[in-house]
Amino acid sequence: MELTTLLGIIVGISAIVGAMIFKGISFTVFINPAAFCVIIVGTVATILNSYPGEDLKSLGSLFKILFTKQKDVSETEIIELMVNLSTSARKEGLLSLESKVEEIEDPFIKKGIRMVVDGIEEDVIADILDNEISEMEKRHALNAGIFSSAGTYAPTLGVLGAVFGLIAAMGHIDDTDAMSEAIAAAFIATILGIFTGYVLWNPFAKKLQVKSQHEVTMKTMIVEGLLSIQRGDSPFMLKDRLLAILPPSQQEQIIEEMKSE
Repeated sequence: MELTTLLGIIVGISAIVGAMIFKGISFTVFINPAAFCVIIVGTVATILNSYPGEDLKSLGSLFKILFTKQKDVSETEIIELMVNLSTSARKEGLLSLESKVEEIEDPFIKKGIRMVVDGIEEDVIADILDNEISEMEKRHALNAGIFSSAGTYAPTLGVLGAVFGLIAAMGHIDDTDAMSEAIAAAFIATILGIFTGYVLWNPFAKKLQVKSQHEVTMKTMIVEGLLSIQRGDSPFMLKDRLLAILPPSQQEQIIEEMKSE
C-alpha cells in the first residue's frame, strides 16, 4: 500500500470535515445527488471527450501505481549489480556476462547486457536505450495528463453545478428559508469540484510525474553503467559515474549502505 496517497486523501477529507465542524455546518448538506452527478459524471465525460479509448485502458493500472507500493530496484542495488558485472567483465571478458542474463529480471537491463555481449557499438546501444527511455517518458506524461485534465475540468464543473443550484433556488424566491437552504446546497458542487480537482486529480498527476522521473533516473544509471562496462572502466570508476547522477545526500547514504554490507 502506498501510504502517502491514502494519508493524503484522509488528511484532505479531515480538512473539509474540520472546517465544517468549526463553522457549524451540517453534514446533511452533502446529501446532494445533483452535485455529485455534475462533478463525477461530468469529469468522466470530459476525460472521455479528451482521450481516445486506447489511452484510457491503462487507468486501472495507474490507480494501482498510486495506491500500491511498487517493487522497484533501488539505486544501491543497481550500483551493486553494475559493479559486479564490471568486475566479472574485467576478469573473464564481456562474454562472461551472457551467463548472468537469466539471473536478472529487469528486461531493460537484460536487453542492455545482451547488446554489450554482442559487441554492438557504444553509440548504437546508447541510442536504442535512450530512445526506450524517451518513449517511456511520453507514455508516462500521457498517463499523468489524464489526471491533470480531470483536475483542470472538475473545479469548472463545480461552478456549473453551483449555477444549477442557484437556478433551483430562484424557484423558492417566495420562501426565504427554502431559498437559503437551496443556495447553500448550490455551493456543494463548487466544494466537490475544487476538492477533487486540487486534492485528488492534480496531486495524483504530480505523483505519477515524480514516479516517472524516478524511473528515468534509474534507467539512466543502468545505461551509464552498461556503457561503462563496455568501455572497460574499472568498478571504482563505474561506481563514481553512477553516484554522480544522484544528489549528494543520496550519494552519502548509498556509500554508507554499501560499506555496511
